[in-house]
Amino acid sequence: MRRVTGIGGVFFKARDPKALGEWYRTHLGMNVEAWGGVTFRWAEDNPSGAGATIWNPFKDDTSYFAPSASSFMINYRVDDLDALLATLREEGCDVDEKVDESEYGKFGWVMDPEGNRVELWQPPTGG
Repeated sequence: MRRVTGIGGVFFKARDPKALGEWYRTHLGMNVEAWGGVTFRWAEDNPSGAGATIWNPFKDDTSYFAPSASSFMINYRVDDLDALLATLREEGCDVDEKVDESEYGKFGWVMDPEGNRVELWQPPTGG
């Protein structure tokens, strides 16, 4: 028997959940539902069926989440990182100038209105 089969959800506190949900709807195109959350259905959102969800604790002294003081960072899959980052800049979002590209794909970052660093990930082709 496998005890854990995947991540069922990501839950976190917000000073203003409704406003934060609206920011994610407006700037990241997430379908925030009336109950305040988003449901990502893998088969519907990724018809190829390829993909993975990563779970990875970082050392408590990591600077990877900076400039956020939060103890977490959520990574979202995107189709076109460069286009999304350009759009977020046009919309006045606080977008990190740095973009990392490796065999794992392309990574960019934006700060949400509550000071959380959000990682945006364009998987490598075929990933």
